[in-house]
Amino acid sequence: MFKRLFATLILSLTAVTAVAAEPAYRTLATPGHVDKPGMIEVREFFWYGCPHCYKLEPSLAAWLKTKPSDVNFVRTPAALNPVWEANARGYYAVEMMGKVEQTHQALFDAIHKGNQRLFDQDSLAGFYSNYGVNPATFKAQYNGFMVSAKVAQGRNLAQAYGLDGVPTIVVNGKYVVKGEGPEVVATINQLITKERAASRKK
Repeated sequence: MFKRLFATLILSLTAVTAVAAEPAYRTLATPGHVDKPGMIEVREFFWYGCPHCYKLEPSLAAWLKTKPSDVNFVRTPAALNPVWEANARGYYAVEMMGKVEQTHQALFDAIHKGNQRLFDQDSLAGFYSNYGVNPATFKAQYNGFMVSAKVAQGRNLAQAYGLDGVPTIVVNGKYVVKGEGPEVVATINQLITKERAASRKK
């Protein structure tokens, strides 16, 4: 009996070790579009209502302060369903007004610390008005052609990358990274180094 239990324990530990040893990213068979060819792109897919995205945000914010100059960081609010799309439209509307940096963390905090339900056009207009965004202008942008085009582009990229949830980081259109802690940033840095080395060999 003891031998059987011991053998089961060894098999379990081996399985855990095997999982832990797997790479923290997957490589896409077909590389995707990058916004600025010649730079290494780090694209974050997120949703403001996602607790895992909220948990990842401090690590990403710290990394952005020391981001290498050859790296282009792109935030992409995922629009995989109507609720997520509302936040994506809100994001792109305030991005066009130059208000993202003022409101990004604040919206995360309002939802996850303040328990505010900011998942539709009217509630978002009210929230952003606290940061100098005119509600009428916001609503016009929210439903405008440019915002609709950005939402469609983000949705198409998410489908091309096989996105099944957030947060997801895609490095240079090639590598998909999942997670919510400091290990995500470590993997991003590893992949940046990998891409930089590959570029030098060309």
